[in-house]
Amino acid sequence: MPQGKVLVVDDELSMREFLEILLENQGYDVTIANGGTDAVAKLNASDTTYDLVLTDLKMPQVDGIQLLEFVKKKHPATDVILMTAFSTTENAIKAMKLGAFDYLTKPFKVDEVSVVVQRCIEKRALSRENERLREQLSERYSFDSIVGKSRAIRSVFQIVERVARTRTSVLVHGETGTGKELVAKAIHFNSPRRDGPFIVVNCGAIPETLMESELFGHVKGSFTGATTDKVGLFQEAHNGSLFLDEIGELSLGLQVKLLRVLQERSVKPVGGTREKPIDVRIIAATNRELAEEVRAERFRQDLYYRLNVIQVGLPPLRERQEDIPLLSHHFVDKYRDEMGSSVRAIEPKAMDILLNHSFPGNVRELENIVERAMTFEMSDVLTVESLPPYVLEGPPAISIDPSNIQIPDSGVDLDELLSQLERRYLVRALELSNGVRTDAAKLLGMSFRSIRYKLDKFRITDDELDIL
Repeated sequence: MPQGKVLVVDDELSMREFLEILLENQGYDVTIANGGTDAVAKLNASDTTYDLVLTDLKMPQVDGIQLLEFVKKKHPATDVILMTAFSTTENAIKAMKLGAFDYLTKPFKVDEVSVVVQRCIEKRALSRENERLREQLSERYSFDSIVGKSRAIRSVFQIVERVARTRTSVLVHGETGTGKELVAKAIHFNSPRRDGPFIVVNCGAIPETLMESELFGHVKGSFTGATTDKVGLFQEAHNGSLFLDEIGELSLGLQVKLLRVLQERSVKPVGGTREKPIDVRIIAATNRELAEEVRAERFRQDLYYRLNVIQVGLPPLRERQEDIPLLSHHFVDKYRDEMGSSVRAIEPKAMDILLNHSFPGNVRELENIVERAMTFEMSDVLTVESLPPYVLEGPPAISIDPSNIQIPDSGVDLDELLSQLERRYLVRALELSNGVRTDAAKLLGMSFRSIRYKLDKFRITDDELDIL
């Protein structure tokens, strides 16, 4: 299959024949035109869309500049490279301002022509691929910012569409960074409650001593510091949806009180005596296996069944590799506008690296990678050089081979060695989770309180993290 379609335009027979042989040997589909007038006729008469017009500048009747203007007006997607033996700065500037891809000076070397043509054709192929991805995003493979075409994610689309119309409680399950809050928003904003509030509660980020007051409110004087009445988040979410993120972090005592609210559909503020009716849809999310938590008696079975009427499972990004190009392009479009960036595409080599990355931080990690890369990218194509070093280096080694452990004659300070290792993992987890401590805690299998203690212990601050 030809690499691309090229129209070669020159009024000299020897140059046309030379370029035709050269480019056909390199796999291009070549058409020749005897000057600018013949080229215009071929462009008007043919149903063929050319990827490139390679044209001489000095020609009778219709010269290269006039042909360039015609191509850009009638066939704007076709690139033009100009050739001339009369190179001047003025001509070069004029050609580039009119939209020429590049400018070659005769006599030129064979390699010079080959490189410029190859670069142009690769740019066209990349542009077509990005147009295809953009069409897919707009037509079939997105649902309220949830992006993908894999069977697993399209199944999520179907469940969300069906459950959104009901008032049923939903439990969203997935690893950190898979997009659980996006699913919750999609359910709310496609439901009859879309005009009501959508309130988010991160159950792992609020200290246990404050959580009851945050959820249910309190009355003045109910505890030290309660100087006024406070409306709880359940009441703020009245006639809307309450998204309880990381529901598995709730203590057993709060689980009992939450279950009572769900059963009675009313709340009693801390220190209060009167029940206040509520109409709230509950959407909960967790990265834990709640069924296992129930068996371990860390989560109440009755609350689990109350929440788990409909479960939406979000697959990790490593299990839906075919979604990576779509998601990457989605984030390029998102941050191009936000950052005022000129990046419009991702070079194939960079995409291959992303496709081979394991993404322990899932979609959130991919978004962070694209945003960071666009910050450093100076061209209009996101290149390998702009990707974070850890992505280029591959996944870190986690397993330790006991047979390969070396201890010097002077010995080691084991406590210091383990502290250094622990600190590195804490920093890396924070970088992967873009500085969100609750998410970093999940990556390391620890509670929010534990990671907060360790960050203080090792004096880890945001200034030393490689995040935006």
